[in-house]
Amino acid sequence: MKKLQIVFLFFLFGHVAISYAAKADTLQIPSMAMNKTYKAAVVLPNSYAKSKSNYPVLYLLHGAYGHFNDWLSKTPDKMLVHNLADKYNIIIVMPEGETFSFYLDSPVNKGSQFETYITKEVIQKIDTTYRTINNRKGRVITGLSMGGHGALYLSTRHPELFCAAGSMSGAVDMGSMINPESKDRVTKLMEPVFGIEGAPQEVYAANAVLNMVDKIKSNKLELIIDCGVDDFLIESNRELHRRLVYNKVSHDYTERPGAHTWEYWENALPTHLLFFQGVFKSNGVLVP
Repeated sequence: MKKLQIVFLFFLFGHVAISYAAKADTLQIPSMAMNKTYKAAVVLPNSYAKSKSNYPVLYLLHGAYGHFNDWLSKTPDKMLVHNLADKYNIIIVMPEGETFSFYLDSPVNKGSQFETYITKEVIQKIDTTYRTINNRKGRVITGLSMGGHGALYLSTRHPELFCAAGSMSGAVDMGSMINPESKDRVTKLMEPVFGIEGAPQEVYAANAVLNMVDKIKSNKLELIIDCGVDDFLIESNRELHRRLVYNKVSHDYTERPGAHTWEYWENALPTHLLFFQGVFKSNGVLVP
């Protein structure tokens, strides 16, 4: 009998814990710019249902080869994003960015206009669907790899939308991804967005975060950047750090053990949330 009672209590407490966890929605967000509809994952903290407050929002971008639900399905801890939403009382939005869009408006492909999509269509849909702090003081953005580039790129070009940005293992110099081992494969994947071979290097350079330091400096956004010491993108991240330091751009930069892996990003994301909490606190938009 005692064993049955213990099992029942375990089930009861487990059920209560699950029922009070953050909630994940899947939202359909149409794009007039691309004449398509994409999905986005939205994690609401448990407190959202019981509160009338407006919540700050983190836009969390996926990497190349990925899709909108990567942060929910590929981290070793499948509750990572839910737990962070609950811990920091924040809405976390994970939009679609396709496999190689780099979150910019393609100069050659009208079907790949992800700068317009994120900044004009996704944000508007989130702000009209949920109780958000719908101004830059309550909106931040970060991502991994291609998404790290996207977060820095979009925040640099649209400082009116975001108060802070981050990058984990960011592809801050797209041209550096074309190495002898992967040149043919990666060039083929990037061609629909950047154009045929010959022109892309100019397009890469024009859109690389590495070459946007002057604009980053003038925006004065709060920045957090990190990369694993064994990551194949470490040198371009170090170069971005050097350029930011040289230009006296305030930023938080960290190298830690790890490579281009989900284990690394799972460890990095909580640091970004802690950083953003400090920014939200300074802006006076924290939800108690």
